[in-house]
Amino acid sequence: MLDEADFRRRSDQALESLKQALIVAEDAFGGFEFEDNNGVMNVLFEDGSSKFVVTPNTPVRQIWISALSTSFKLDWSDSAVAFVLAKTGESLMPLTQRLLREQLNDSTITLV
Repeated sequence: MLDEADFRRRSDQALESLKQALIVAEDAFGGFEFEDNNGVMNVLFEDGSSKFVVTPNTPVRQIWISALSTSFKLDWSDSAVAFVLAKTGESLMPLTQRLLREQLNDSTITLV
């Protein structure tokens, strides 16, 4: 398990990359609005149907995503050098991209 300082460094990097990708996707694809509130990232959908919440959970060293009525808990993987959802093997960016595509029913949404 990562120590707290290493977790914070790695999660800050991962979340900053996700934040930048969401800002670009918000402008390019629409359908949602991105907000960052003191480290808690919210994706609000224009139809008001729901929202996604992405947050680091330092005590358990995970990044949590609440989306589509489900909680996704990503752990650090040394082999992938990324936070990964054990159930599917998806890392943070591809998982978030898939969730956005499912929520908006738009397979063209890309996070890079």
